[in-house]
Amino acid sequence: MTERAAFDEIVDAPPPAESPLRRVGSRLDDWWLRRSPAAQRAVRWAAPTLALLIAAVARLWNLGHPSELVFDETFYVKDAWTLANLGYEAQWPADADTAFNSGDADGFLRDPAFIVHPPLGKWIISLGMLVLGPENPIAWRLSTALVGIAAVVLLMVVAHVLFRSIALTSIAGFLMAIEGNAIVMSRVALLDNSVMFLAFLGVLFVLLDRRWSRVRLSAWIAAREKRDKSTDWGPALWWRPWLIAAGAAFGAAAAVKWSGLYFLAGFAIYTLVVDAIARRNAGIQLWGSGTAFKQAPVTFVLMVPIAVAVYLASWIGWFTSDGGYDRHWAESDGNAWTGGLSWVPLSLQSLWHFEVSVYNYHVGENRGHGYEANPLTWLLLIRPTSMWYQGANGGELGCDYDVCGASVTGIANPVIWWAATAAVLYLAYRLVRYREWKVGFILMGMAAGYLPWLLYLGRTVFQFYSIAFEPYMLLALTFVIGLILGSPDDDRDRRTSGLGIVAVFLGVALLVSIFFWPLWTGMQLNYDYLRLHWWLVTWR
Repeated sequence: MTERAAFDEIVDAPPPAESPLRRVGSRLDDWWLRRSPAAQRAVRWAAPTLALLIAAVARLWNLGHPSELVFDETFYVKDAWTLANLGYEAQWPADADTAFNSGDADGFLRDPAFIVHPPLGKWIISLGMLVLGPENPIAWRLSTALVGIAAVVLLMVVAHVLFRSIALTSIAGFLMAIEGNAIVMSRVALLDNSVMFLAFLGVLFVLLDRRWSRVRLSAWIAAREKRDKSTDWGPALWWRPWLIAAGAAFGAAAAVKWSGLYFLAGFAIYTLVVDAIARRNAGIQLWGSGTAFKQAPVTFVLMVPIAVAVYLASWIGWFTSDGGYDRHWAESDGNAWTGGLSWVPLSLQSLWHFEVSVYNYHVGENRGHGYEANPLTWLLLIRPTSMWYQGANGGELGCDYDVCGASVTGIANPVIWWAATAAVLYLAYRLVRYREWKVGFILMGMAAGYLPWLLYLGRTVFQFYSIAFEPYMLLALTFVIGLILGSPDDDRDRRTSGLGIVAVFLGVALLVSIFFWPLWTGMQLNYDYLRLHWWLVTWR
């Protein structure tokens, strides 16, 4: 066949069956591609910045209301002020709250108080009081609010490292910015917000170490590529600065509340699992024993001593003063340790005795409380914590209705919370099905923050403790949102529907947050309207 004949055959051939060009992406994707690089860069900065601004307004607006100590602020705010003045937590007279609320913050005694949490969270609270003065209610809560704002930034950083998407990064930040549990816990001077932030900071460092350690392992393999690795345990990776930083952050979390220790234990194990998988993938045959007997001791040395050092450093006021509770216990006749432990400094012996007393208190704490919440119910949001309530009849306290009520209640945004719970359950299924490392990482944070509480079902605990694992719930929800959004390379109908579903969800979540905003900030409401927020009978 000549070249001309071949050409004519192609030209004269019947057209193929219908084959229209496949249209991908949505109109929004088309619009985005038409933007200049400068415009795209501006949007990439503007979206997370907007989430941060929303978070700041939600946490700082009218922060001084209520202008009285609410819920456990009665302990932590006053403890913070005595820490700042004496170096240890001291007792207060019986009418201390009334005097403190009116601006008299100097009525504390010199006698030490038995406290049940380490000092760091109270040191953090004291910073705002040192700057603005203890008579200012904003000062009581300022540090906690700033920690809550920083947590939104931290969540966006972690989300960006995980997902490498400005859209998902901004969505994660937006969800936390408008979420009720996160807002309330940033507006009251309790300890749990600091536990959440410091533990989450350690989790970020573990995430960064994952890449760092893999690069170091690859370099070690490349340097020994001619070596028979069939009987090789692999290297002991000592220079892992992110792992050291993680240990310090987890130690700081434990120095706020002991529950921070669960993150240290959980993510230390997680790093070993990651190390073992990396060694197996690198072709090291004895990857399991190499991880257990060679890398595990190194990981312990890198993480645990720094965690202990940070924890002990939080007690510096207790060590350097003479008035702290049990400060000189070991110096009393017959109390000092003998035998093989007699070398331990007396101050550490006294601290250990104090800590044992605190532990006994915690395990025996089962006094009932009207707002206690069984940990099995936390994910379902069954019993939120009311931290402050003020009722008023018509004409009282500015009430313009027959009956009014003002409340600060830790009701999470139910749309976000329940969707996040469903997302966590889906990720658990997805981990078994696909074994994706991102899913495992998110669920590890969830497990470290939540599962240990199932060991204490008989103890008096509260729904707001869930703030410690809320970032991982929001990461799980963001992961699922990413699946729904799809990719610009997806079929146009599928991509458009995904964008629409996510837009509707975020819009509804925002409207629900606006609806619940008065209950998160103590705004006075018509009592009938207030009752509309009790979607479950247990929310009253």
